[in-house]
Order: sequence, then structure tokens, then C-alpha cells
Amino acid sequence: MINHISIDGMDEELNVTYLMFGGHVELHKYRYLYFMVVFTVYILIILSNSTIGYLIWNHQDLHEPMYILIAALLLNSVLFSTNIYPKLLVDILSEKQIISYQACLVQFYMFYVFAYSEFLLLAAMAYDRHVSICKPLQYPTIMTKTTIIIFLALSWLLPACYHVGSVTLTANQKLCSFNLEMIFCNNSILKLFCVPSISVSLYGVFFFQWCVVVPAIFIVFTYSRILIICYHSSGQVRKKAAQTCVPHLLVLINHFYLLICSIITARIESNIPNTARVIMNLQIVLYNPLFNPVIYGLKMTEIHKHLMSLLCLCNKN
Repeated sequence: MINHISIDGMDEELNVTYLMFGGHVELHKYRYLYFMVVFTVYILIILSNSTIGYLIWNHQDLHEPMYILIAALLLNSVLFSTNIYPKLLVDILSEKQIISYQACLVQFYMFYVFAYSEFLLLAAMAYDRHVSICKPLQYPTIMTKTTIIIFLALSWLLPACYHVGSVTLTANQKLCSFNLEMIFCNNSILKLFCVPSISVSLYGVFFFQWCVVVPAIFIVFTYSRILIICYHSSGQVRKKAAQTCVPHLLVLINHFYLLICSIITARIESNIPNTARVIMNLQIVLYNPLFNPVIYGLKMTEIHKHLMSLLCLCNKN
């Protein structure tokens, strides 16, 4: 892909090259096939996440903190995908895949805001499960509507505010390279700098610690406490924990895996084969948005029950 940017009043080009399986290939040869595949995936992401979100919104028995947080996580997946897929679809059909450097920075900003928001939402879910299982009598007074609103606001506002500084520092750097081998803008744009920026790197590390490392430590501690409580509790408590915690743990493990893939492709992409790089890039924008609604639709008993009812109603019509 060729991304057009303007620096210091002069026209320059930022080349973002599609990496297909096995390396560089002519995009126009399989253009419509690629478009249909990507478009189908995007529609599936929108439909699957929206369906589960609709069920939670439409059924009063699902208006509980746990399900509200799940709905927020699914909404986050839709926003994350919308930041990537529409531009990717336009690029596939275009002779030259161009984007301004400013637009690339916006995509870079949104990518990490929604990626890190998911971690904070998962941390909120872990806390919700901890209170529900470890302090069941206090649950109604702790997990109030106000508490949920605060969790949701912090989950989106903290990454949004933190990442403003990172993007500002990045936008002020001088570029000497205009070739970005990615299908979307992420941390790889840091490789375009004439000189590696210590300030951007330090800010990124600080941002990563507060939005990923700290929530991750909290999540591990919380689920460890849940496991200890379940070990010393009755079979009914263990069953409840398994029904509600296993889906969250599966989503969490998947998110950790994709985050590691993102870091590897962004930091050491030149040292890994093209095919492996493409697969890892596709996983980042494909797995979570499709994985989350499937897991919650199949593993959460109440959601699964309403989903089956909806499917039966659709079949009758």
C-alpha cells in the first residue's frame, strides 16, 4: 500500500505494502477475492458482536454488571474492527493504497486505545467475578450502577488520555523512511523515524505498564484468589465459578496471546518470515472480534439460552 503524506510542505510518500502469504504479490490479481473475504469477516464481526449486545440490552434478566461489562467488551471489539476494516477494504479495491500520515496516526491512536481498553475491561470483569464469588453477600452494594459506570468510563478514558501524549510525540518526529510493511498503522510507524526517539519509547513503556502490566497483575491476583476460595468451597460454588469465569479466562488468554503477537510484529518484524508476519497481523484484527462473541454466546448459560430462543424465532419466520 502506498500512503501519501506531506512533511514540511513537501510531498513525500509513505509506502505501506500488503504482505500476502509467502511475500509480496500483485494485489489486483486477487483483488475481488480478497475484498469478499475481508468484507465477509467484517460483517461477521459486526453481526456476532451486535447480536450478543442486543440480547443483553433487550432482556431484563441480563441487566447485571457481568453482562453489561460483556456488552462493553463486545462494543469495544466492534469499534476496534471499524478502525481497521473499512480502510483495508478501500485499499484492496484501490490501484494505490494511500493514506495521509495524519490519518495513519489516527489509526495508530485508535488501535492502541481500543486494544488497551479491552485489558481494562477484562480487569473490571475479573473484579466483578471476585466480588461475586468471594463476597456474595456484599455484591449488590459493591457492584452498583455507579460502580459499573465508573469502570466503563475509566476503561475507555484512561487509554484515550494516555495515548494522546504518545501520538503527539510521534507526530513531532522527523521521518526518513516512507516504507511501512503493514496492513494497518501500529507501532511499526516508529521505524520511520530518522533517529529512534527515547522520549517516545519511554512514554510507550510507561503507557504499557499502566494499561497492560498493572491490569494483568491485578487479573492474575484476582483469579488466584477465586481459585483459592473455590478450592475450599462447596461443589455449587465451584460450578458457579466455572460457568462464569472460564469464558473470561479464555478471552483473557486469547488477548494476552494476541498482544504478544502485536509486540513481536511491531518490534522485531524484520527478523521473522513474511508469511509468519502476515498470519500474526491477521490474528490481531481477526481473532478477538470473532472469538469473544462465540465464547460468550456458547459458554455463558443465560446468553446462550436467549441466543437459542432468538435463532428459533428467526427459523420460524
